[in-house]
Amino acid sequence: MELKELKKAYEEKKLEIKSRLQEFKQLPESKRFNEFVFCALTPQSNAQKCWQAVEQISQLNRFNKDSIKQILKSKTRFHNNKTIYILENKELWHSLKDTLKNPDVKELRNALANNVKGYGLKEASHFLRNIGKSDNQIAILDRHILKNLKGFSLVKEARIKSRKDYLEKEQKYLNFANQVKIPADELDLFWWSQENGEIFK
Repeated sequence: MELKELKKAYEEKKLEIKSRLQEFKQLPESKRFNEFVFCALTPQSNAQKCWQAVEQISQLNRFNKDSIKQILKSKTRFHNNKTIYILENKELWHSLKDTLKNPDVKELRNALANNVKGYGLKEASHFLRNIGKSDNQIAILDRHILKNLKGFSLVKEARIKSRKDYLEKEQKYLNFANQVKIPADELDLFWWSQENGEIFK
């Protein structure tokens, strides 16, 4: 895709993308835990199926290892590990509420990546975007973004090798978004929709 094509295609979805991001910003605090769980489930798994799992988990009368594992088995890869992550993160959740008040987005993202089971920089960034706190300052370096960065010759490899590599590629993405005058959060949702056919989360 050429730059001119990118901007034209983005313009066609711009209002829908902005509306979706506004929904994230208006998400009630009572719904944040669902997003917290969702972002621990998505690595190497289908996002829509992960969200179905989250919705089923939120309806459970008994929030325990067996009931969660039963749901995850058919919805996400590595369901044994992710069951443990969910249980441990449930314990952590209440102590994170003050952490989430930190206005420094990158500092907040790093704290989540370092302390939440199943989270790295990508998952922490994803969670913050989904609760309206990313503020175009961080990137969810998933396959759709890396593939497009490579397509525009901004990176040589469409994969992340280390934390340092993540931060370097993230900066290239943020610079590119700035260059094409599309906010980073919007460009992410646009590229995801190009790959998957819908504007999701």
